[in-house]
Amino acid sequence: MRVLNGLQSSGSLHIGNYFGAIKPMLELQDSNDMFMFIANYHALTSLKDSKALKANTIDAAITFLSLGLDPDKSTFWAQSDVKEVLELYWILSAYTPTGLLERATSYKDKVTKGIGANHALFSYPVLMAADILLYDSQVVPVGKDQIQHVEMARDIAIKFNNEHGEIFVIPEHKVDENVATVPGIDGAKMSKSYSNDIKIFMDEKPLQKLCNKVVTDSTPMGEALDWKSCNVYALASLFLNESKRLELQDRYKSTNEGYGHFKKYLKELIWDEFFEAREKRAYYLNNQDKVREILYTGAEKASKIASVKMEIIRDAVGII
Repeated sequence: MRVLNGLQSSGSLHIGNYFGAIKPMLELQDSNDMFMFIANYHALTSLKDSKALKANTIDAAITFLSLGLDPDKSTFWAQSDVKEVLELYWILSAYTPTGLLERATSYKDKVTKGIGANHALFSYPVLMAADILLYDSQVVPVGKDQIQHVEMARDIAIKFNNEHGEIFVIPEHKVDENVATVPGIDGAKMSKSYSNDIKIFMDEKPLQKLCNKVVTDSTPMGEALDWKSCNVYALASLFLNESKRLELQDRYKSTNEGYGHFKKYLKELIWDEFFEAREKRAYYLNNQDKVREILYTGAEKASKIASVKMEIIRDAVGII
């Protein structure tokens, strides 16, 4: 089964990216045909600093490799290294009703939160559809906020197929309901765009300071705390198995600890989770030529598939 996933390189990746997309992807790479790309074209919707985008693209690659992506098992590349995706983006635009894009809730949410409205942001779902359809992707792991985009890719593919025959595979989304939406330090969905994220790789002291900023209610020390509505618990539970979650719930119910204790515990969970990854990251930071070589090799593999697919698509629509 071919599984495709991509993440923007608009900034350092955070634990929402990890639990919402990277970890599920890593768990699938042993038993599936995994395609993983760094979505640096998509990143242009929110990042206009050229030096930062270049640096972030390499940083994202290092992060994926550090967290366990195996380039021998997965096809791994930078989106911009396979130009066919932009050609398909334009062709699919001709099959995408404007009303479909106007219903995109992600676009509306971002504009409401102050992100500048532009054509790239508006047509983001069409480029995402091109990412998915170009490689005959069967499954796309996403968070809840991205389900609509996969459904839009399906709609576009079905419309195209109805006119030209069975050209595109119709993709399905895959959502882990337990971690589909990871809260940020303010309780809203964790996002770089909202400046409420916790980066995967932080120094220990800044990490503790950020954990201390996680919003909680005003229940004082000495009273039982409500774990069900607690942002600290929601974040900590991501790192725990079921028995450890139950233990943490019991700690909340007791009157022996306050939110400060649980914020320190959250920092420890995050720090321990990425201990091995930090060591790998140090290696790749000192061997960035190796990282670029991995991306180029993955792009060559992806380009071969994309080139064949585009020949079929061009013939279908009459492009010579």
